[in-house]
Amino acid sequence: METNTETQTPTETAPNGNRFQELQALVAGMAGDFEKFYKDGNKAAGTRVRLAMQELKNFAQTIRTEVQAMKNAKSPEA
Repeated sequence: METNTETQTPTETAPNGNRFQELQALVAGMAGDFEKFYKDGNKAAGTRVRLAMQELKNFAQTIRTEVQAMKNAKSPEA
């Protein structure tokens, strides 16, 4: 049985235009483990799902921070 041990961690220095593609790749990489856990009841896959979800959470926070910084840099001070 093949396991998904390759987890892509998005880099924080990647060009901003690629963030959506990075997000898609991160989510797509989880698909196999989700299926193994929810369909087959594979507990090890559940552990990988939790790890991938934590990486997704961290990636989302990085994007939120970037968006906020870009927004604030473009708006004039009141």
